[in-house]
Amino acid sequence: MERSEAYGFSGAMSGAFLLSCLLFAAVSRRQRGPYMDEVFHVPQAQAYCQGRFLQWDPMITTLPGLYLLSVGVVKPAAWLLGWTGSVVCSVGMLRFINLLFSAGNFYLLYLLLLKIHQKNKAVSGFQRILSALTLATFPTLYFFTFLYYTDPGSVFFTLFAYLMCLYGNHKTSALLGFCGFMFRQTNIVWTVFCAGNVVAEKINEAWKTELQKKKDEKISPKKGSFSDLTRILQFLIKYLISPKNLVKLTALTWPYIVLVIVFFGFVFMNGGIVVGDRSSHEACLHFPQLFYFLSFTVFFSFPHLLTPAKIRKFLVSLRKHPVQYSVITVISLFLIWKFTYVHKYLLADNRHYTFYVWRKVFQRHELVKYVLVPFYVFAGWTFADTLKSKSIFWILMYFVCLLAVTVPQKLLEFRYFILPFLIYRLNIPFPSIYRQLLELGFYIVVNAVTFYLFLNRTFQWENSDEIQRFMW
Repeated sequence: MERSEAYGFSGAMSGAFLLSCLLFAAVSRRQRGPYMDEVFHVPQAQAYCQGRFLQWDPMITTLPGLYLLSVGVVKPAAWLLGWTGSVVCSVGMLRFINLLFSAGNFYLLYLLLLKIHQKNKAVSGFQRILSALTLATFPTLYFFTFLYYTDPGSVFFTLFAYLMCLYGNHKTSALLGFCGFMFRQTNIVWTVFCAGNVVAEKINEAWKTELQKKKDEKISPKKGSFSDLTRILQFLIKYLISPKNLVKLTALTWPYIVLVIVFFGFVFMNGGIVVGDRSSHEACLHFPQLFYFLSFTVFFSFPHLLTPAKIRKFLVSLRKHPVQYSVITVISLFLIWKFTYVHKYLLADNRHYTFYVWRKVFQRHELVKYVLVPFYVFAGWTFADTLKSKSIFWILMYFVCLLAVTVPQKLLEFRYFILPFLIYRLNIPFPSIYRQLLELGFYIVVNAVTFYLFLNRTFQWENSDEIQRFMW
């Protein structure tokens, strides 16, 4: 890192943290007590603070990583600074833990951008800093910086694990993956993703060697035609059934394999992936979740994905391959018809934005969910088109992880999309500075509206005196 870039990054990170502290103070003044899921998380963390480690709220569905780390940070700080009484493990103190995670996420996002795009010498330090700042203020993640939720910590350990994986420190990566798993069980998918990075790299090397042997320049591991894809899948199967290759890959990824074995042991002993209340967190094959994620990604990355050039390119592809797109459309319609689920929380809780998205869009008419299929097809195409700089094996691996982390979820919840979105966004080529500034400006506007609604547009339910607030 050049000195000017280091100064620029330090200034951007310090400025962002200062503004976040001011916003944190405003949120803490307006909402002093626990809100939403904090009514479960805060008392549980306070019980741990008091040494009651065997106490557990059965309504909590995640492992105790957040509470253990909170105690590990707050208790030594209280001892060093002489804090006593209610200030130790207070709501504000516990929320501040996530503000620290937010700063850590900013730094990790910058380091990941530096590592992933290190070969692209055309990218300036300003672009890296700007992208890191933009992703650090990603609205769905940034909002939960100011509440005591698991999301900032979950993202921190997962991004840290990914960074260590890219640097080849696989034991450290697996250990950090375990920490991420302790924050949210579904993060095991991103442990598999880290292992998949190693596997995809080795398979891509073997594929390039295969192409060189055949001296067939027309075939490329980065092409997207169906004939090439078939050939690549045949090579992939042949490679993976080779005992020699399996031994080599196992030797490279054994720390991740150990963690996955631990995960399956946990699932067996626990009787499922969910801790505590399982009645509202049933797994199912909810394939439209993939379509919701693609729409979510197009919305938050519209400067890169929803451009006139992209639309023209898509129409050209549509004219060239009408049969393939027809098949994809029919499959999409079938998946929506047979596998659409509506969670009771989605229909009942009017504090979340998803409630209004569902009511204003999908509940307008029974046919709306089918009418949106052409947009889903475009969203899927433009999503894949921005990843064409990655190898086909990386894309296949990421797509499998994306399905694993989204499809089993019955509830439409934007927080579930945070990690797959960030990993996608980190891996696409750097856009122009103009598009980056447009993206950052859009995030700032969305955050400003979100916090304005949360802080100022309160309301009350009938037969309840509690103040309710709008949130993600």
